[in-house]
Amino acid sequence: MTTGVRATARIVARPDGRGGTALPVLDGDGPLALRRIRAHGDEARVMLVGAMSGPLGGDRFTVEARVEEGARLQLGSAAATIALPGQAKGEARYDVRIEVADGGELRWLPEQLICAQGSELCVGTRVDLAPDARLVFREEQVLGRFGEEPGRLSSRLTVRVGGRAVLDQELACGPGAPGGWDGPAVLAGHRALGQLVVVRPEFTDTPVQARLLGESAALVPLAGPAALVTAVASDALRLRRVLDEALAALAPAGGG
Repeated sequence: MTTGVRATARIVARPDGRGGTALPVLDGDGPLALRRIRAHGDEARVMLVGAMSGPLGGDRFTVEARVEEGARLQLGSAAATIALPGQAKGEARYDVRIEVADGGELRWLPEQLICAQGSELCVGTRVDLAPDARLVFREEQVLGRFGEEPGRLSSRLTVRVGGRAVLDQELACGPGAPGGWDGPAVLAGHRALGQLVVVRPEFTDTPVQARLLGESAALVPLAGPAALVTAVASDALRLRRVLDEALAALAPAGGG
């Protein structure tokens, strides 16, 4: 019986003692290949390169990243990830596990996750941050490729700071999801959805102010040193533009 592919990618970032960030663990298998690219200042940069199609039905992919005290890491991906229907029965799973220590910083900026027609994908992300950690986390999901019906997507994102949950939310959309997912209170006919979570210690004393960002995005403070931007759009390009503008608006004074 076909059970699907199991694959795990692991990244550990720590200071190299020379003002930069070392990557003592950079290990990916199967479809999850990791490549170190040119660093930017003291920030190490890693690219996730899909070595094969997927996730397909029955596959289970996991990405684990740990940023140690004083290290800085940015993770991106070379292309969008496309969830496809497969021969194996059951949904595909894509799990992300992130840990960032005090003084560490992670910028998680992969390309979009696309749920093709007929696919069933469950995404689970858990982020654990120390009280003085920093995070930029971007998540973009597209329901269906151009001109096709969406696949089914269920997603849960949990962010904890100092052991305290500042965000824990779930979403289900596409065929088989609870009714109303495409109604005016959720996607309202849009096919691209995304969120941006920014965590900075200075938000404790100077929290962001809740406001609308155009017609289809909102910025809200979270119960901790964090802010959340939620957006929907008609396509991936418009979604990225909205989230890029939101991130620029949240940039600290001086661009640091």
